[in-house]
Amino acid sequence: MHFAIPRPVVRRSIMLLVAVALLALTLISLAGMSASVLVVESTRGSASAINIAGSLRRYTHRVANLIAVDALSGRLGTERVAAAMRDFEAQLEHPALMRFTERAPGELFAATYRGVSASWHQSLKPRIQALGGQSGPPPVEQVERLLDEVEAFVDQLNTLVAVLEHDTETRIHDLRFILGVAIAVTVLVVIIALFMLHRALLRPLNGLLDAARRIVGGDFGVRVDYTGEDELGRVGNAFNLMADELAKYYHSLEQRVADKTAELQRSNRSLELLYHAIARLYQSPSAVEAYEATLRDIDHVAGLAGSFVCIEPRHGGPATVAASSIGPCPDRAARGDEACAACRAASGGDGVALHSPGLLRFPLRDREHHYGMLRLSLPDGARLEDWQRQLVEALSRHMGMALGAARRSEQERLLALQEERSVIARELHDSLAQALSYMKIQVSLLQPVLADPARNAQAAPILADLREGINAAYRQLRELLVSFRLGLSADLPTLVQDAVREYGSRGGVDIALDIDLGHCRLSPNQEVHVLQIVREALSNMVRHARASRARVSLQGGADGEVRLTVEDDGTGIGAPPEDARNHHGLAIMRERAQSMGGKIEITPMDDRGTRVCVCFRAATGVPAPAVNGRSSDLGETRA
Repeated sequence: MHFAIPRPVVRRSIMLLVAVALLALTLISLAGMSASVLVVESTRGSASAINIAGSLRRYTHRVANLIAVDALSGRLGTERVAAAMRDFEAQLEHPALMRFTERAPGELFAATYRGVSASWHQSLKPRIQALGGQSGPPPVEQVERLLDEVEAFVDQLNTLVAVLEHDTETRIHDLRFILGVAIAVTVLVVIIALFMLHRALLRPLNGLLDAARRIVGGDFGVRVDYTGEDELGRVGNAFNLMADELAKYYHSLEQRVADKTAELQRSNRSLELLYHAIARLYQSPSAVEAYEATLRDIDHVAGLAGSFVCIEPRHGGPATVAASSIGPCPDRAARGDEACAACRAASGGDGVALHSPGLLRFPLRDREHHYGMLRLSLPDGARLEDWQRQLVEALSRHMGMALGAARRSEQERLLALQEERSVIARELHDSLAQALSYMKIQVSLLQPVLADPARNAQAAPILADLREGINAAYRQLRELLVSFRLGLSADLPTLVQDAVREYGSRGGVDIALDIDLGHCRLSPNQEVHVLQIVREALSNMVRHARASRARVSLQGGADGEVRLTVEDDGTGIGAPPEDARNHHGLAIMRERAQSMGGKIEITPMDDRGTRVCVCFRAATGVPAPAVNGRSSDLGETRA
């Protein structure tokens, strides 16, 4: 954030105003103190001078009193009068009085003092000395005139004291006036300075503080009214510039927050669309409804005019529209099968979206194969934004993977079907085919016996063997029908429970069941083989073992190894029978174990009975539920 700060200006500076006010107060204080010092200095010794001037009257009266006493005693010119006169003159010439006279020789006090001194030296003192120099007692009239002159001289002394007192009072009044003027001027300067500081400092500061509080509250439109050439004026200009910049940045941040919020909302919608689309596609990769719902979501989020999915055939020919929100393919409606060939050639199978006017093509493919095209129709003048293009590309990839998964699942089902058909063919060959071949031989033996009446007695054993073969073939046919009608309508533990319940009820055998696959997950093909092996083992047990107790266990290990065990306490497997027609199921169980990549072991138990053990490896995944129970607790026999 950059601001253009005005250059400092000397005039109208607050600091200059404060400096002038302080200088004025300092000068006024210095002037008042200087004047006070001068006045005090001029009045220094005034009290002493007043006292001395007042004492001159006392000395004058003493001289007059001594003269009167001497006149009454007839002795004038005594030493006491002379001593009193010397004391008077000493006081008259006292340094305090002389300083006042010398300090202001032209003022009233100096003139009065000179008049008093002249009256004493030129008039009163010579008269006293003349009166004292007479022989004999002085006349009373002369004494009285001398005393009158003394009184007149005392009046002059009073005038001198009054002048001195007036001069002192005048100086004190001047000092009071100077101090009063200094105080008044100081107060005036302080008031003016406070007023100017309030106007130039306090009000702008309050405005700045109020504007700062409003900016803190989010009002970036506030501006400071005080802008000038002084310090706070420049601060106000800088504050206004800062407020302008903050307002710009705030609006920019608001816009960025709004854009980010819109982007997050778009991302949320995109993720929600991807989540639902992936859930639909991977749950039902071949369902048309899943693709139609996904196309509707794409049209809504990306603002498209329409879209459709073309699936290429496996073995050539025109492509088919699997799902569409705009009806049939417009290019194919206009150009026929040539449009499919041109679109296939233009796609190149490289997974890059191709452009044509108002149309976008996104290949549907996985890592191995190319399955078709996702075609989007844009409104006039519209184009996909980056986030919309990324969303459509992600959806096209997931559509391609879903189509690949559907095709792989279909291939797996076909392989499983072919394998089951091979197993059925082997079972028919090993059971019904052998039985029918045996019965054909018996029929061929029966024909010449029936043609010769003499050999009719030989027909009975042949017919008995033929009847036994037909019964065995019929029984094998029923077992095969039960096995062929078996379907994975539920999970594997439930189907194994049903088989245990069925064979336990059929043979009256108490069969214990223990299933715990842990983290192992069997493929559908493996589940079919496991179920058929269990049924075959239990069927053999019921038909041949004459057992009373049995146990079925299906356990999954942490390493993905699955172990299936069927045990019984019957007669045991023993030596191979002479007639192997009814023991072809053992070979089929071995073939099923080999098809799962495992191995089977059929061994006799230590004491009695037989153990069938199958070991194979399964993919790890969601664990199957654990089942523990016995056939006697499983309810009614499955029909």
